[in-house]
Amino acid sequence: MTEPLQAELLAKVSRTFALTIPQLPAPLADWVGNAYLLCRIADTIEDEPTLSCEDKTNFIQLFLDVLSGKQPAECLHQQLSPHLSSGTSAAEQELIAQTVSVIAHYQQFPAEVQQILLRGVAIMSHGMTRYQTLASPHGLDDQTALDHYCYAVAGVVGEMLTALFIAYRPSLSAQREELAALSVSFGLGLQLTNILKDVWDDAKRGVCWWPQTLVSEQGIIWPPSGNPTLIASRQELVAIAHGHLRDALEYTLALPAEEQGLRQFCLWAIGMAVLTLQKIQHSDAYLTGHNVKITRRAVRNVILGCRLTGRYDRGLRWLFAWWSRGLACQRRCSRQLYQTVSCW
Repeated sequence: MTEPLQAELLAKVSRTFALTIPQLPAPLADWVGNAYLLCRIADTIEDEPTLSCEDKTNFIQLFLDVLSGKQPAECLHQQLSPHLSSGTSAAEQELIAQTVSVIAHYQQFPAEVQQILLRGVAIMSHGMTRYQTLASPHGLDDQTALDHYCYAVAGVVGEMLTALFIAYRPSLSAQREELAALSVSFGLGLQLTNILKDVWDDAKRGVCWWPQTLVSEQGIIWPPSGNPTLIASRQELVAIAHGHLRDALEYTLALPAEEQGLRQFCLWAIGMAVLTLQKIQHSDAYLTGHNVKITRRAVRNVILGCRLTGRYDRGLRWLFAWWSRGLACQRRCSRQLYQTVSCW
């Protein structure tokens, strides 16, 4: 696979990551781009509606066998493609069609990088498989279950990215433990924001990822039922997500100021997440089943603000405070959370 083809696939499956990954320096951008595509292959398997849980488990194991060199990449493409339905997007179907090229590119990386990607994708894939069996309209058991779910689909990605950052810049290894703990909280903040943003799309599919301790026994159902606990539940989850994103800022500030590519990659994601939380917290339409989305102008402002302040810790703290003004916040101990959920 050539880098232009990887960039083309990224643009089709994720406009956000197609925007942020090119900010990273070479060869890190190439590693991270490939890592995202590998994660998206696993995600496509898990999201295919016609596959049984057993089929998904088998295809995930085949995928991991391919990554570890036990099976040729052609096996995955040939066996999986006939099972993809209209429930899998055209972009994701094209990604599966390009599986051989994606994995061939992965196999060109240094052994250390391949091991990092294999480890991260394996933890994420097994976690997604487990939670597919637990998906229901009634929500997860409690906040602890939500933490573990968010780790499985996003927190581990933070750890994988941290390991790649250290492989790119070995001097960061002195901060490995601090960065690892903060990276898990970073991932949880982004995933909680997505869970809040996508709540109604999930409800239409009969799935709720909010903890049952925050919603009624009904969970969150479609169409909206005027559940009186929804406002308080939204407020608490926004506060928790905001607290995690404050850890994400600390993670970013721990990266050297001269590594602007690494900082911008993190900052753009943080900024867009915080502004999404603002929309969620202050939108009455959100409570009646309307999705929220930040505008392209807001995205441009995030990018501009990050570029102007990216070298200055004080400026970044001010920018984050401006973005998050008025948001509820609930801080948690990132190190304790890391020790509880991490499988790395």
